Amino acid sequence: MANFAIDATPAMTYDAIVIGSGISGGWAAKELTGKGLKTLVLERGRDVKHVTDYPTANLNPWELEHRGQLPLAVRAQYGNIRSFMREDTVHWAIKPDEQPFVEEQPFTWTRGYHVGGKSLLWARQTQRWSDFDFEGPARDGFAVDWPIRYADLAPWYSYVEKFAGISGNKDGLPNLPDGEFLPPIELNCVETHLQGTIAQHYKDRQLIQGRCAHITKPQPIHTAQGRAQCQHRTLCVRGCPFGGYFSSNASTLPWAERTGKMTLRPHSVVHSIIYDEKKGRASGVRVVDANTLQMMEFYANIIFVNGSALNSNLILLNSISTRFPNGLGNDSGLLGKYIAWHNYRGKISAQYDGFPDKTTDGKNPSNGYIPRFRNLYKQEMDFLRGYATGVGGGRNLSQNQEGMGLALKERLLNPKLGPWHISGWMQGETVPLEKNHVRLDPTRTDKYGIPQLITAAGWSENDDKMVVDFMTQMTEMFTLAGFRNIKAVDTHSNPGADIHEMGGVRMGKDPKTSLLNQWNQLHHCKNVFVTDGACMTSTSTQNPSLTYMAFTARAANYAVDQLKKKNL
Repeated sequence: MANFAIDATPAMTYDAIVIGSGISGGWAAKELTGKGLKTLVLERGRDVKHVTDYPTANLNPWELEHRGQLPLAVRAQYGNIRSFMREDTVHWAIKPDEQPFVEEQPFTWTRGYHVGGKSLLWARQTQRWSDFDFEGPARDGFAVDWPIRYADLAPWYSYVEKFAGISGNKDGLPNLPDGEFLPPIELNCVETHLQGTIAQHYKDRQLIQGRCAHITKPQPIHTAQGRAQCQHRTLCVRGCPFGGYFSSNASTLPWAERTGKMTLRPHSVVHSIIYDEKKGRASGVRVVDANTLQMMEFYANIIFVNGSALNSNLILLNSISTRFPNGLGNDSGLLGKYIAWHNYRGKISAQYDGFPDKTTDGKNPSNGYIPRFRNLYKQEMDFLRGYATGVGGGRNLSQNQEGMGLALKERLLNPKLGPWHISGWMQGETVPLEKNHVRLDPTRTDKYGIPQLITAAGWSENDDKMVVDFMTQMTEMFTLAGFRNIKAVDTHSNPGADIHEMGGVRMGKDPKTSLLNQWNQLHHCKNVFVTDGACMTSTSTQNPSLTYMAFTARAANYAVDQLKKKNL
C-alpha cells in the first residue's frame, strides 16, 4: 500500500484521528474538537444515533414479539455468544464472522462494535482510584510502577465527573476518594440493614451507595447536552432516550459534533497505523471499509487509539514497519503482554425475613458497594491485592403455581410478596502476568484481511485464593446480618467475563518495561496516544471507565499543548 504524502491528500487529512467511539474515544473526540482540531472519529461498526437508534427503549414486555426471548433460529446465528442474547438487546451483539479470534485458553471477549461502543452497554459504576491502587505494583513488585499518582489524575477526575454526571455520597474514605457528586441514589432497607451490621462489627470495611454515572439532579452542563434526569426505568442496556446515564451517544459525541470539527465515519475497520520512516512518527491510519472492503488511508498529526483494550492491542501489533517489525512502538517486546481483567468469579446470595411491611418503591439503576479492604495498608493475606464487592437487594412478587382450575387462576392473578433477597458479587484485581497475553495468528485472518487475535489468558493461584476469601468474608458478613439460605459460589467463569479487559500497552516510567509514558504517549512514537483499557498497568478493584475518561481528557490536553509547541 503506497504511503502518499499528506500534502497530496488534503481530503483525507485531519489534525487528529480517534480510533473508536466508545467511552474513551468519545472523550478524545470531545476534547480534541473542543480545542479546535479537525478530528476524524473511526468506528468499525454501524452508526447509532441517540434516541432514534434505540429500537426497544420504550417497548413494554408485551410489545416484544417473543416476550424478550430469542427464537432458536436467531440465537443459532450467534454461536456460543451469550452477551445480549435477548430480544430487546440482540441488536448490540456481533456475529462470530465479524471478528473471529483464537482462544488458546477459554476467554470471553465482549465487544461493542457500533457508534458509542460499550458506553451503551456498561454498568455505569464510576469509582476513582486512590494511591493504594497506583502504588500497588511498586509495593508488591508485580507489574511495574505506575508513572503517575492520584494527584496527577484528581483534577481530571473532577473535570470529567462534572460533565458526565456522577451520583454518590461524600463517604470520606481514603481508599475510595470522593468526587464531584450529584445526589446519591438511596440504598433500600435490606441494604441499609447490612450496612449497619457491617459498621457495627468491622472497623476495616464499609458498605456505601455505589457511585454511578446517572443524572439525579441535572445541572446546566447536562441540560446543555440535551440530557434529562434518570427515570429509574432500569432499561439502560437498551439505550436511554432521556440521556439519564452517561454515554458517548448522549454526551461527548454530540458535543464534539456541535463544534463543526468532527467527522464521524462508521463502518471503518482499522487495519493498522501508518508509520513514516523518514519523519519518525505515525502519519495516519489504514482503514478497511466494512461495506466495500476497500482499503483507504487517512492522515493526521495526532492519533488516539481507543478501540477497546484487546482491539487496540491488535491494531498496534498489526502496525508493522521497517522501524517496528513487531508492532508500533514495540521496542520492549512487551506489546500484547501482561493482559489483565477483573475477577468476577465469586457470587453470594441470601434471603432475609425482616421488613415484612416494606418493599421497594420504584427501581434502582445502581447498587451498594463495599470498597476493597484487603492488603490496603500492608500485605496481610496470602494473596496479592484485593477485591471490591457489589451488593444489591430487593423483594419480588411470587406466584404459587400449585393446583389447577379456578384456585390456580386466582393464585396467579394475585401474586404475593416473597421474602427480601440480597446478593453480592466480587470484583477482584488480577495481577498482570507476562504469560497472560494476546498475539496475532500468523496464518488466519478475518473477512477484512486482518490477522485474528490469539488470546492466551488464564486464572492464577492468586485469583483462586481471592475467591475463597471473598466467599468466606461475605458469608460471615451475611451471617452477622441475620440472612438465611446463604449460598456462596465460585462460578469459575472465563477470564474476560467481567468485560473489563486491560493492559498490553501499559504505562510506565521505563521504555524497556512499558509502552506508554505518563501522558499515555507511546515512548517510541510520540504522536500516538492510547487511553483506553490497553494503557492500564494494573487493574485495581474499581470499575475502570471513569479512569479511562480522566486519562483521555488529560492526554488530549497534553497532546494539543505539545502540538502547539511543535513537539508533535
